[in-house]
Amino acid sequence: MKKIYFLYVSLLALLLASCGSTGFVNLNYPQEPAVILPEGITNILVVNRSLTKGADKQSEKLESIVTGEVAGSDKLASDEAIKGVFDGIRNKSYLNIILPDTLRIYGTGTRQTPELLNWKLVSEMCKKSDADALLVLETFDSNSDIIRSAVANQVSSVLTNGKPGKILPNHVRVDVKSYWRLYDPYSKTISDQYQQTFYMNFNLVNGLPAPGVLSETAYAAGIDYIERFLPRYYKVRRDMYKKGKGSDKNRFNAGWRSAEVAKWHDAIAVWKEVVDKGGKSAGMAALNIAVSYEVLGDTNLALEWAQTAYRNYGDKLSRDYAKILLKRKRFEM
Repeated sequence: MKKIYFLYVSLLALLLASCGSTGFVNLNYPQEPAVILPEGITNILVVNRSLTKGADKQSEKLESIVTGEVAGSDKLASDEAIKGVFDGIRNKSYLNIILPDTLRIYGTGTRQTPELLNWKLVSEMCKKSDADALLVLETFDSNSDIIRSAVANQVSSVLTNGKPGKILPNHVRVDVKSYWRLYDPYSKTISDQYQQTFYMNFNLVNGLPAPGVLSETAYAAGIDYIERFLPRYYKVRRDMYKKGKGSDKNRFNAGWRSAEVAKWHDAIAVWKEVVDKGGKSAGMAALNIAVSYEVLGDTNLALEWAQTAYRNYGDKLSRDYAKILLKRKRFEM
């Protein structure tokens, strides 16, 4: 599997004492992403195919007046979904999203999924942008008509009665439906195709939505889609030793106190001194070093120290921990 670069933002919890001599740390553990890309796909070109070239300009104008958005709001919203894809994966993966100078190619402009793009065109587009694959927003549809209806009812009430309706809604749910395809020009296969339904709730003021609610929803939908290519995480617990033994007890405890305030490199330096002395606490210190390196995101060093703790000092916790790290290392390759 292609190597995945993990983003260690923060731990889910700091060290906690579970009993007198031991403690633990909770951290984020990766799972495979929903979509595993073929080897060699790094740069992905993204385009918007959800629009038609001869769109009804008058319809756009009416919609923009009623919803309070700029002209062509549905069109701009579909482009926002593309921006969401770009921002949703930037600096979080080995993948690189490429936005071309011409973001749009024209499709059906309806909910009906268009035919596959011609593979010659796909190859030409990827070659021009130095991309390995082409991600296409094939269709995009929103419920802006629902927003328009709610607003129109209030406008009608004002015109008829001189005031808004008596019962005003206090929120609105904005839905977008998108269909995405990822074209691999080299194997001429579809690496991913996904029908997405995404929604967000917004508060209304006097029965009216704020400008931009559709664009905001579309942008979030783009982020939601591209997260299919990112690893997911769940919380795991790593047991550690809190107290040392013998003459190294004070030094060992000093390392623990550094770990409690997330000074992991300081803690490692102290525990390495304990290991070098080879006393009663050496195996426990080696295990703590292993966990510290996993917290810091270095699975290789974590595995080396877990194996050392069991092989050289017979630490029982380290045997099972080394097996866990071996599995994680294979996943990260």
